[in-house]
Amino acid sequence: MATNDFTATIVVDQTPEQVFNAVNHVRGWWSEEIEGNTDKLNAVFDYHYEDVHRCKMEIIEFIPNRKVVWLVHENYFRFTNDKTEWTGTKIVFDIDEKEGKTQLRFTHLGLVPEYECFQVCRDAWTTYVTKSLHSLITTGKGQPNGKDKPQTENEKKLSAAKG
Repeated sequence: MATNDFTATIVVDQTPEQVFNAVNHVRGWWSEEIEGNTDKLNAVFDYHYEDVHRCKMEIIEFIPNRKVVWLVHENYFRFTNDKTEWTGTKIVFDIDEKEGKTQLRFTHLGLVPEYECFQVCRDAWTTYVTKSLHSLITTGKGQPNGKDKPQTENEKKLSAAKG
């Protein structure tokens, strides 16, 4: 069955445990602007980037070395008409061993082309997963947003537009 939800997949030489640990080190690949725990079931954490994007996530599934699922409880985008587009969506990290390597499949369930933020969010998630998270897994150092420092080209454009 085809799905329109956004998905990105990476394959690395590291173990499922190393991939799982990197996924849960959210400050190491997404943003240093995370408040709260990001590494246990039922934990709730907040993300924000300037006044452009804020969200509250809850970890609703946490299977060591296999799967992590975040539920978006609250979301705000300054740049969309519907400021809450992500609210109620789920972000899924599936980890599988394949032919001696580890595959990470990232899916943002509910992030679909009909969303006004789709292009910006697709580009941002692609950068975070295929570059920053991949780098954290393979080198031990990701490229998260720093404190009020955009990481992706779209975030740089959004920051420039707000001024």
